Amino acid sequence: MGNLRGLSVFIVLTLAVFTSARPKSGPNQKCKSGPVDLVFLIDSSRSVRPHEFETMRKFLIDILNTLDIGLDTTRVGVVQYSSQVRSEFSLKTHSKLENMVKAINEIVPLAQGTMTGLAIRYLMNEAFSPGQGDRPKVPNVAVIVTDGRPQDRVAEVAAEARERGIEIYAVGVARADMTSLRAMASPPFEDHVFLVERFDLIYQFGLQFQDKLCGIDLCLESDHGCEHLCESSPGSFTCHCLPGYRLNADGKTCSAIDLCAERKHDCQQICISSPGSFTCDCNQGYHLNDDKKTCSPIDLCAEGKHGCEQVCVYMGPGVFTCDCNEGYRLNVDEKTCSPIDLCAEGKHGCEQVCVYSGPGIFTCDCNEGYRLNGDKKTCSPIDLCAEGKHDCGHVCVNMGPGIFTCDCKKGYRLNEDEKSCSAIDLCAEGKHDCEQICISTPGVFTCDCNKGFKLNRDKRTCTNMDMCNTVKHGCDYQCVNTPGSYHCICPEGQLLQDDGKTCGTCKSANIDLVLLIDGSKSVRPQNFELVKKFVNQVVDSLDVSAHGTRVGLVQYSSRVRTEFPLNMYHTAEDIKAAVMKVDYMEKGTMTGLALKHMLEYSFSEAEGARPASRNIPRIGLVFTDGRSQDDISEYAKKAKEAGITMYAVGVGKAVEDELREIASDPVEKHFYYTTDFSAINTIADNLKLNVCPAESQGEVEVKDPCACENLVEFQQATMNSLDQFTQKLASMAARLEQLENQLLSRK
Repeated sequence: MGNLRGLSVFIVLTLAVFTSARPKSGPNQKCKSGPVDLVFLIDSSRSVRPHEFETMRKFLIDILNTLDIGLDTTRVGVVQYSSQVRSEFSLKTHSKLENMVKAINEIVPLAQGTMTGLAIRYLMNEAFSPGQGDRPKVPNVAVIVTDGRPQDRVAEVAAEARERGIEIYAVGVARADMTSLRAMASPPFEDHVFLVERFDLIYQFGLQFQDKLCGIDLCLESDHGCEHLCESSPGSFTCHCLPGYRLNADGKTCSAIDLCAERKHDCQQICISSPGSFTCDCNQGYHLNDDKKTCSPIDLCAEGKHGCEQVCVYMGPGVFTCDCNEGYRLNVDEKTCSPIDLCAEGKHGCEQVCVYSGPGIFTCDCNEGYRLNGDKKTCSPIDLCAEGKHDCGHVCVNMGPGIFTCDCKKGYRLNEDEKSCSAIDLCAEGKHDCEQICISTPGVFTCDCNKGFKLNRDKRTCTNMDMCNTVKHGCDYQCVNTPGSYHCICPEGQLLQDDGKTCGTCKSANIDLVLLIDGSKSVRPQNFELVKKFVNQVVDSLDVSAHGTRVGLVQYSSRVRTEFPLNMYHTAEDIKAAVMKVDYMEKGTMTGLALKHMLEYSFSEAEGARPASRNIPRIGLVFTDGRSQDDISEYAKKAKEAGITMYAVGVGKAVEDELREIASDPVEKHFYYTTDFSAINTIADNLKLNVCPAESQGEVEVKDPCACENLVEFQQATMNSLDQFTQKLASMAARLEQLENQLLSRK
């Protein structure tokens, strides 16, 4: 602290010596320096506070008061700068001091950045130009006053200005950068660079600058007798004291100011004096706070300046004692601590087990098969069965504290894992006497009979039933009993259909039909209604049912939309009603896209197409009124290669070549065309999609009685007659048994 005070005094003395012996002119004593063109370049950036700018304004006016102002003597211009440059008045603007003072007092700071390089360039190119009042062969002097580091480059432009003969003084205040000041100023730097700590000291540069212009200094050239500082004025001088001293009555010697003795201080505890200043200190056990005035007690515990192993207890300024954390006790050295083991010392209340958990801490525990009670000390036996903490499939048997074994309910046996149970299946193990069906429940069984048989009174054996007379068989012609079941037969000349009940002349009526109808804009709404009627006319000619013909409908234009798939409707009435509700799409004609959709989706089993293994014919019918806007070749070919029989129906502007490419062979039987929508009903009449071969050819089919399939039919009919006869005999036998049982019960 003493070294810092010494350094401060040294700096003050140095500044004082540097600024001593400077002349000071009175208000009526002008400096006769000869003609000079002088421009002040002042920094008005935002870092210059308003009161500092006022100090700089006064500084300018004080210098002007010492100058011999006139158009033939000293001309003065003032330029202020921040992020921009503004001339307040030029060298030729004012020839009288009072006008200059008025203009300086009216300056409004720009309060922006610090573009010093930009300002020097303006000084060089504009302020010292003939147009602004610069005189030939008259010295150009510039004084730059700034308080901060330039925000642009200054070295190059300042060098250029000096080369043009401008003598530059650089005055830095407070935050100014010495390197930047030296880059701007003319040599020698000791005469042209000046740096002060704050704006109220800027007057010292004014004295030095006045010296440069005015010359004679009595302080330097006479025996003035001042003990500290001599301040020169024209024809006279004044003695001053260094900071911290005051001038004695003789006007020359100085005495140190003792602020401590004069009680002009705010130290809380101790004041240490130095000339004109003081420093504060504190009593023992206290330290000086950051404000350098007040004191705080020294807490050796908080500062870690103690030897306690665990806890330091503050006892007062600079005093402490040691203590231990909970669970530890202080040793005889009064600093270190040892852990307390309550279990080892027997200082616990555990019923069974004491567990050391740390210094001074313990927890109680229990032996295996026991658990700790709510008091955290005593123990109770664990019944895993009662608590449900077991994995027995059926029954848990408590075998002691924390022990169990598994058992099973009646009718079950314990598995090898000794936990789970399996039902005893007497049926699967063959441990039953059922004639036909054994129905198992765990450990027991009951008997039942196959369909068409009934269980006898012994609950073991079965008797055949007359299914044709006891159930709604639904046979179209005749029902024939078989053991435990029945089947339907048809009269000669007819065949049993896929539903196994109805009879018909042929089976070729079963197809999967998908209609692709053109819903493009060219069809028009009224014609689209005719198309829907055409579809329903086709449906009327089909044997529609879930097991017979299935119908799906797809509409296409610029896109494709499934109106309903093959498996949605199973009657002609439902299909026709759905067709009439279809909305007209309009837009383009993407027939190729529709064929692709039909092949990949419409004839999929997911949408109701029956498996190919059943050999149900797949038929696709395309109805269109114009040329397709995409290629049809690829998917027309793929559809036929997939076994789909393709019909093509065209109307109006439909292209014949496209229709023929879509249609299956022979094309003449699968291709239809009409010029008018009103005639499409005749196409529907001629279109036979779902007929027997004999009907489609207009011929009568004559069966060969020796043909293999006819022999099979004959054999099947014969077997059916025999089955019927056998069934009747079985029915009679059952009836006789029933009568016999009734007679026995009466006896």
